[in-house]
Amino acid sequence: MNKRHVLIVGGGYVGMYAALRLQKALRRDIKKGAVEITVVDPRSYMTYQPFLPEAAAGNLEPRHVVVALRRVLPHVKVITGRVVAIDHANRTARIEPRGGDEYDLHYDELVVALGSVARTLPIPGLAQVGIGFKQVEEAIWLRNHVIDRLDVAESTRDEAARRRALSFVFVGGGYAGVEALGELEDMARYACRYYEHVNPDEMRWVLVEVADRILPEVGEEMGRYTVDELRKRGIDVKLHTRLESCVDGHVVLSDGTEFDSDTIVWTAGVKANPVLAASDLPLDDKARVRAEANLRIVDTEDAWAAGDSAAVPDLTGPPGAMCGPSAQHAVRQAKVLGDNVARALHGRPIRDYRHKYVGSVASLGLGKGVAQVYGIKLKGWLAWFMHRTYHVSRMPTLNRKIRIILDWTLALFFHRELVSLGTLQRPREEFERSALPRQATPLEHVGGAARAGVGLRR
Repeated sequence: MNKRHVLIVGGGYVGMYAALRLQKALRRDIKKGAVEITVVDPRSYMTYQPFLPEAAAGNLEPRHVVVALRRVLPHVKVITGRVVAIDHANRTARIEPRGGDEYDLHYDELVVALGSVARTLPIPGLAQVGIGFKQVEEAIWLRNHVIDRLDVAESTRDEAARRRALSFVFVGGGYAGVEALGELEDMARYACRYYEHVNPDEMRWVLVEVADRILPEVGEEMGRYTVDELRKRGIDVKLHTRLESCVDGHVVLSDGTEFDSDTIVWTAGVKANPVLAASDLPLDDKARVRAEANLRIVDTEDAWAAGDSAAVPDLTGPPGAMCGPSAQHAVRQAKVLGDNVARALHGRPIRDYRHKYVGSVASLGLGKGVAQVYGIKLKGWLAWFMHRTYHVSRMPTLNRKIRIILDWTLALFFHRELVSLGTLQRPREEFERSALPRQATPLEHVGGAARAGVGLRR
């Protein structure tokens, strides 16, 4: 076999798991120099997104929900940067590294594992004041921000500023929105015991969903149960409602509701990575790469795809069904894809991806959850426990599994950490305040003159 270069575009679920599989299956070829594997991603780590709500709520250390690519892929070259264009006809990808000029990278086999990005709408003010919930830095920021808003409400005498600080809006009733809202509201409610002038009933948590129900993945009955449970906690769940505007934090909803908020979280769906539009790969009507059941890209040699940015046939569903965008499919597709690429490189037959969706689990806060698995419906503590058990089993590396379990175990004996480290996002603020010249106040002028006078008299 001539030396082959396998380029994996994306280092998320599919990218990392496929690289792990290839690293193992092709270890002899890599050692002999017959195969080279490269992963390109803007981040040098993989984020396990189902644990982001727990990281935001402080139940997990944020570093424990990410996995360093270079650590788990010692025989793979990792490039921290973006692929901005793909010319598969000429087997080249345009790389935009974190530093320096763009360059072209040649490959022999392509694996598209770009994942998805937030699907936003042209809502006035959203780009300026909104934040998503797909990356660990967003989870950390939201945790710090929510605690900081409690600090503001405790300290201010301005009632309007107080109401604004204690208003939290989440747009989108899927997994990300419901779990993030549930965990953060649970954390904020707990935190209120340490604030003399902030009562949990003063907080306003709003979930905005355009459809007639939330969490469609767990079924209609469990979706209705979730709405009831959230409303019992005082959360305002607005169905059949759209966000019309949020300019300068002034929220306007389609049902006529208007109020000010410092916190607007957008979790209203995802879309395929727009990089695919700058490629010559075949796309479907949702801008996803069209893949066969064996994860080869349709009518394209030496190219493979899986995950959220790939339209993969679901062989366990009705004719024409496609696999949904979930971690459950992504992790399993990645393993099949890795095996198939290795088999193809050695001229062996490849196999189709086939997995019947077993159901879904969702956390609604500490000790609270919903689940529908193999048709069995669960709620409350048992569903929450199943959520944790399943996802820790899916977390890559024994190191991370142990650290996560230790985080949970220690939380049984110690109180939550409720410190806002929001200034981490502005580490130079104090230094700049000291270093930059500023206009002296009249009192400082007087003090300076007095000090000068003392010196003259001496």
